[in-house]
Amino acid sequence: MELSIAILAGATGYLIGSISFARVVTARIAPGENIEETKIQLADAEGEYRTATVGANTAAGALGARTGGIVAMLDILKVLLPTLAFRILFPQDPYFFIAALAGMAGHIWPLYYRFRGGAGYSAALGGLLVVDPLAAVVTPILGWFLGLVILRSILVATLSWMWLLIPWMWFRTHDMAYVWYAVALNILFILAMIPQIKQAWKYYREGKLINYGKGYLQSNPMGRGMLKMAERFNLTFRW
Repeated sequence: MELSIAILAGATGYLIGSISFARVVTARIAPGENIEETKIQLADAEGEYRTATVGANTAAGALGARTGGIVAMLDILKVLLPTLAFRILFPQDPYFFIAALAGMAGHIWPLYYRFRGGAGYSAALGGLLVVDPLAAVVTPILGWFLGLVILRSILVATLSWMWLLIPWMWFRTHDMAYVWYAVALNILFILAMIPQIKQAWKYYREGKLINYGKGYLQSNPMGRGMLKMAERFNLTFRW
């Protein structure tokens, strides 16, 4: 592996990943909307809080599911395309892993927006669609099954697909490069979740964690879908 190409892959992925399509699309559709100040109402309680991240879910909460879907697709593509380019140009080298991870880092900590970006769901998916497209389909399904059916936890259903990537990559490839990619992806995702974890801890101390969690899920289409599924299967909402 050549250092100069590795640096190029990282810089390309990060700089393109730093484009905040949540802000770009919102500015086009609703010029007067300040998406950085989007508020989420606590469920079944008075009060609201500012979103900790700025991404597709924020856009969906502010301007609806269609806008959120457009943002999510663009966020996927901004990581997918650089990752795919380096995989095609250097198929025997790990530069595409670097491009994928750097793209996600750019999405989470965008250079152009004071390093306040999204949580990384769409960006992670964009890289994964190049690294292992099957994992992008199978691990979310397994995660939902594990969370909603076995452990009966919406939190596990939301996050466990990312955790499952680590054993998945080993059993599927037996290549440590893929395993380390999955580990790095999880580390980035955990770091991206720190602002939300801090918010959740604040409401936990105030006895409002359930209201916080439901409020967050009700604020975006994916979350509302998960709540409806939980109700359909008579699942008790818990973290």
